[in-house]
Amino acid sequence: MKIHERTYWLLGAGLLGVALFSTCGSIPRNAKPIDHFELNRYLGKWYEIARFDYRFEKNLNNVTAKYSLNDNGTVRVVNSGFDYKKNEWKSATGKAKFRNDKQTAALKVSFFGPFYSGYNVIAIDKDYQYALVAGESLKYLWILSRTTTIPSDVKQAYLEKAKAVGYDTSKLIWVEHDKENPY
Repeated sequence: MKIHERTYWLLGAGLLGVALFSTCGSIPRNAKPIDHFELNRYLGKWYEIARFDYRFEKNLNNVTAKYSLNDNGTVRVVNSGFDYKKNEWKSATGKAKFRNDKQTAALKVSFFGPFYSGYNVIAIDKDYQYALVAGESLKYLWILSRTTTIPSDVKQAYLEKAKAVGYDTSKLIWVEHDKENPY
């Protein structure tokens, strides 16, 4: 009987851990998602201007992200880019949803079933043309633009904001855009 109780307890604890992990999508300590976020203005195509290197975007340039609404109210995310080592286009489709209220730009995104990661817009211009996005930790950061370039004053402001949060901006990869992305 004790073995069965222990097995059920461990199984329950494991399922609770998976449930907690799958719903988390957090933000670095010194970062704050913007308030008065307007999702409809954020939807559409964004070009990745800079990012930290991590395995899912390894060797990718010409990276874009497209956001659209799903019927159930979640956000459809299509990330794509050109793998310059394999000489091929890659894409991944996922979904995002708000962590709390829809007026705060704190979302969680998943490309792998029930596992979510933080996606937090921590700076955006009034016209929704440029965005600074923090991931769940200081390992994830993106600078996005509606075009393949970003003005130097916006770039400088976003770099300063990222540094203030605690990011080492010297590790940013500046994304090349020299091909027409088919996605």
